[in-house]
Amino acid sequence: MNQHLNPVALPSEAQFAAIADFALGADLSIPDHALQHCSTLLIDTLGVAAGATVLEVGHIARDFAVDFHAAGSPENAASMLFDGRKVSLPGAAWALATQIDNLDGHDGYNKTKGHIGCAVVPALFAFAETQPDLTGLDALRTLAMSYEIAARAGLALHATVSDYHTSGAWNALGVAALGCRLKGASADQLRHAMGLAEYHGPRSQMMREIDNPTMLHDGSGMGALVGCSATLLAMRGFTGAPAITAEADEVAGYWSDLGQSWTVAENYIKPYPSCRWGHAALDALQQVMRDNPQVNQNSVASIEVRTFDEAARLFAGMPESTTQAQYSLQFVMAVMLKHGTVAPAHIAGAGLKDPEIATIIPKITAKAAQAHNARFPEGRWSDVEVVLTDGTRLQSEDTPASGGPDAWRPDADIEAKFHSFCEGRLSETRAKSIWAMRDAMLSPETRFSDLAKLVNPGCDA
Repeated sequence: MNQHLNPVALPSEAQFAAIADFALGADLSIPDHALQHCSTLLIDTLGVAAGATVLEVGHIARDFAVDFHAAGSPENAASMLFDGRKVSLPGAAWALATQIDNLDGHDGYNKTKGHIGCAVVPALFAFAETQPDLTGLDALRTLAMSYEIAARAGLALHATVSDYHTSGAWNALGVAALGCRLKGASADQLRHAMGLAEYHGPRSQMMREIDNPTMLHDGSGMGALVGCSATLLAMRGFTGAPAITAEADEVAGYWSDLGQSWTVAENYIKPYPSCRWGHAALDALQQVMRDNPQVNQNSVASIEVRTFDEAARLFAGMPESTTQAQYSLQFVMAVMLKHGTVAPAHIAGAGLKDPEIATIIPKITAKAAQAHNARFPEGRWSDVEVVLTDGTRLQSEDTPASGGPDAWRPDADIEAKFHSFCEGRLSETRAKSIWAMRDAMLSPETRFSDLAKLVNPGCDA
């Protein structure tokens, strides 16, 4: 792995021109399967946003945006989703990306070891607020484009620096591209916006947050803030090019298939609100429980998880906060053993003080296995061995984390997850109306504002 990229004194005009043509071109063509999956990612992300409205970090972020990210004029303001208060456009995107990022149920892309939707979806709503005629299809095309830009920026960054940075370090470029397309930017303005987003993107240390979980999470709140600000600054003439993760010779290969290979269609949808690294072990344990009905919290003497290094480093004790719970392994495994699933209610409030869960955690150990290390990051696999109190040993198969290319989940599971996240936050009627927009967004008659109205307070749908 290279420690540094070479200086970009004379960036390749052709290399960036291809990016600009893709991001800004009037004939942006997205395959149907990618658009359909993008629509699902959009609605799934809104479900996570609704579920996260009651989190302490959500209240802090939204109130902070009101106090310190006020808009100077109505045309520069945007509504905070499921809140309704108006703040500056970057402030609205930051608050909601921070909120979504802290309920770890949002989509991700394995190869980047990170997340895109939690930054670009809030930015889409913020930029689109002043565009009532934006169609659902054009919004989806713009959103899909931003996923493609962000994914390649992430791959380029991971390949060319030694530290493992949070998603905000690179999804900011996807936000900038989204903003530039919706604002009608020129190719030169896009180039400076991407350069600004790269330069100011939070190159924060992911493993520090894994080892010491806090509300910082994956840096996507700052990625959204920086990406939106980069667009607006570039539109005013502020210079910041080039983004070397897009223009350097060393990264040309990561951009060569832009418009041909659709990474947006490979983004996974999480079934559980916890770090993706632990999901394979959860799925393996769940399958053991389905195959062996005698397995429950009372019959189990021990569980050994064999996984990859990063997952083995997840928080191992009884969490004191929702953040710790989401970056845990033993805790969520204990929840799975007791409840048969992991839901938002299990990682907050009374779920953090469940004495039965506390007694299960010491029975669970985790260690890295070379076979699973070899698959990471493209695959997240684990296996578990469950030992019962009568001495019976039950071994799972090697299991991939479900919800993505290794093991897609059916639509019914995704819809059930969406409603479980909205439960207690939105009326059943309103939640169903938002879910119905997943298909409606693909219709030429739908306006994006039809969806935006549903996520703002006061909706009676």
